[in-house]
Amino acid sequence: MPPPHAFTRYERFVTLLLAFLQFTIVLDFMIMGPLGALLMPALQITPQQFGLVVSVYAFSASASGLLAAGFADRFDRKRLLLFFYCGFVLGTLLCGLAQSYTFLLGARIVTGLFGGVIGSISMAIVADLFPLEVRGRVMGTVQTAFAASQVMGVPLGVFLSNHWGWHAPFLLIVGVSSLVGVVIVTRLKPIDAHLKLQRTGSSFQHLRHTLGRTRYLRTFAATMLLATGGFMLMPFGSAFSVHNLGITLDELPLVYMVTGVTTFIAGPMIGRFSDALGKYRTFCLGTGLACVVVPIYCSLGITPLVLVIVLNMFLFIAITARIISASALISAVPEAADRGAFMAVNSSLQQLSGGVASGSAGLIVSQTADGRLQHYETLGYVVVAAMLIVVALMYPIHRAVSERLAQMAKPQGVPS
Repeated sequence: MPPPHAFTRYERFVTLLLAFLQFTIVLDFMIMGPLGALLMPALQITPQQFGLVVSVYAFSASASGLLAAGFADRFDRKRLLLFFYCGFVLGTLLCGLAQSYTFLLGARIVTGLFGGVIGSISMAIVADLFPLEVRGRVMGTVQTAFAASQVMGVPLGVFLSNHWGWHAPFLLIVGVSSLVGVVIVTRLKPIDAHLKLQRTGSSFQHLRHTLGRTRYLRTFAATMLLATGGFMLMPFGSAFSVHNLGITLDELPLVYMVTGVTTFIAGPMIGRFSDALGKYRTFCLGTGLACVVVPIYCSLGITPLVLVIVLNMFLFIAITARIISASALISAVPEAADRGAFMAVNSSLQQLSGGVASGSAGLIVSQTADGRLQHYETLGYVVVAAMLIVVALMYPIHRAVSERLAQMAKPQGVPS
């Protein structure tokens, strides 16, 4: 039996382009953590100041997403993507040229203002160009950007910083991103079909209309809690592995490497699975696996390296299944005329909730004099509770999308 949708050569190109573009964005964000050991003494800054350098990206990205929502559907998505991607490259270049804490802080704000919107534009492009029945496959490929940054990007960035200073990784990202920008200009076709569907009125009215839709608000609430789990566990992951599980600093890169490779392989497979089984069912299965692994992992003491790697593999598979299936399902919520604004607001709230979740996790977890983390198991139970609430919030979204597609299919079939 032939597949429901055979990808054209151009569709495969767009999928890979968005994945590589997302790789540069994710790498720019993730590289900050490993650079802390070099950055703090080089700029003579405290851990609190470094924490602000990291978190200011998320908050500026959240603000820019909300500001961009009003006009996100008023332009060709290719031009909008280029505008924000050029701003992201500029911000990253400023990071690579920074010689002081204040300059670096400003550079991270610029990078967040532009880079934080790119993910939402990419999501809108996926929803514009691909039918819902294959969006799981597309999201599965795009999400490999996170795994690729973990497997290739971060180790390479650390290697460059150790040999040529902490500026080198940012300058490398600028070089690679510039090439991606050239490909976008020369190969990506205009994406402007949504312009014919635009309503009259100002950008503010368009934003107010988007924020006033009940089903959109329900989705925004689910998205905010969806980001909570990962952002709560992520900031303390390496410290917990070293001080609680007994993993050495030399073994830690191996843990990240193996889990990254696992996610890189599993992502596209999970995407296909979600298209075949259903987005919501896949989301529930991923959540079920996470609800089993998270409490076990967060309650461990000194643990053999092999077991830590295996648990991390299952945890990352579960998280990947939730992200891919949820992203594909949420992409079907907005109407074509509202996709850009909806995705921008959604991304903004995701960034904001991530920052709040990281801060909240710090209120739960404490550290002893020898570095061991306390109450990490409590954090695990909070994450599980948030995951279960999201399952309940996603169900009416799933049902509404299914009913809407069924109604659209009655007269003339589901449009692509």
